[in-house]
Amino acid sequence: MEIKKVNDNMAVSPQIQPEDIATIKSAGYKVIVNNRPDGEMAGQPLSNEIEALAVDADIDYHYIPMIPGELRQDMIDELNEVLDNASGPVFAYCRSGTRSITLWSLCQAGKIPTDEIVAAGNANGYDLAPMRPTIEALAEQLETSN
Repeated sequence: MEIKKVNDNMAVSPQIQPEDIATIKSAGYKVIVNNRPDGEMAGQPLSNEIEALAVDADIDYHYIPMIPGELRQDMIDELNEVLDNASGPVFAYCRSGTRSITLWSLCQAGKIPTDEIVAAGNANGYDLAPMRPTIEALAEQLETSN
């Protein structure tokens, strides 16, 4: 398992396995967010399996599945709620980590500068530059609605 620390409150990772829960807990993460839909690939652990192990390890668990190329506002809202109410650092995963960091980047729109969001992705091997226009549009939308 590869933990890619985005900041002190967030990390992303490619697909985890049941035995990774102990490592996630020992690394101090209090919340796991699964962004990978069940059944995307043969042999992938199911959400309810990871959830049961997370709960047994006293880690909050949230399932926000993202089909590649299908990003919706309700997913952004749901992750924002998780981040706002997290009891500690959040660990999110999907097949490669890309969907997780993309969703995180959109949650940061208007909260931190877009350059910092893109840099956080780059520092972890994810190119968020194509997301720049969407991040900036969301930030502008939030600014005008407040």
